Amino acid sequence: MRTRFILIQTSHAGNVGGTARAMKVMGFDDLVLVAPRWANVLRREETIQRASGANDVLDKARIVDTLDEALDGMDHLCATAMTPRDFGPPTRQPREHFAGLLGAPQADDGPTAARPGGVAFLFGSERFGMRNEDVYRCHSCLSIPTNPQFGSLNLAAAVQLIAYDWRQALGGYALPPVSTPERPLADAKALAGMLQHLEQALVAVDFLDPAAPKKLMPRLNQLFNRAAPTEEEIHILRGVAKAMLQVAERAKR
Repeated sequence: MRTRFILIQTSHAGNVGGTARAMKVMGFDDLVLVAPRWANVLRREETIQRASGANDVLDKARIVDTLDEALDGMDHLCATAMTPRDFGPPTRQPREHFAGLLGAPQADDGPTAARPGGVAFLFGSERFGMRNEDVYRCHSCLSIPTNPQFGSLNLAAAVQLIAYDWRQALGGYALPPVSTPERPLADAKALAGMLQHLEQALVAVDFLDPAAPKKLMPRLNQLFNRAAPTEEEIHILRGVAKAMLQVAERAKR
């Protein structure tokens, strides 16, 4: 689905770069700036630094004079505002709204409407947020759930949260497969040899009384059976036992 992020009258170049980075991380690249403070904001050093490699998003980004130009081709508009507006669109949490937008009906939505062809997310200036007249043009107002005592979000951070929830609603990305190298498990003979070696070491350091061993070694046997040690781990444990025996031998001198 076509997705566009629109920043209206952005005043901080770093937020433009941060927005580009947030978008690229979630697989989006359509960025439009409406009347930003800096005409050359896409080329400013702070912008490029904060983009952290998302230069392709900056290269593709457009700067326009009016919101009408930024909305060209979009048919579902989502405002972002912490405070609901009188006579404005319904205010919802992003995930709730996205579920309904993509076909999962909400309790108060009635019949599910056709999916939009293009969705635009609008973000206002850092100082004043979105103007009422811009919010009124939108189909919904997204409010990110935050601490009621401190709901102030950095612009780029807000973009990242919206972009993440939208990407998840579209299906998300699978985690990359984890490549686990094959490590052969130790066989019974290797395990028995290690336990014998360990028993000698435990006797040498006076932890195990050979005259009254009780059930220590069978319990250790069961412990290592559950652990299913590899050949490499058996070598490590035998190294520990060897070191214990050497320390015990030096102590007797």
